[in-house]
Amino acid sequence: MIPRYSVAQARNRFAEIVHSLESQPRVEVTRRGRPVAVLISIEAYERLEAAQAEFWDSYRAFRAEHDLAGLEIGLETFAGTRDRSPGREASW
Repeated sequence: MIPRYSVAQARNRFAEIVHSLESQPRVEVTRRGRPVAVLISIEAYERLEAAQAEFWDSYRAFRAEHDLAGLEIGLETFAGTRDRSPGREASW
């Protein structure tokens, strides 16, 4: 179970909570009983950051791995997939 602290408790016990993150991955902070934030350990944060790749790098890796020309995907494949209606009225 994820430990939970109210904002007031977290403020008063901040050092203790930070210390506890050495042995658990996260702590939840609540306001009026509803979750509003999560504190995570540096290890969990580094795993999250390492998993994030820039779009362009991911796109280039995808292109290098797959021969898109060999798939023979023509424009007709996407015909009719876009809604061409003007959308709803908006009053400013």
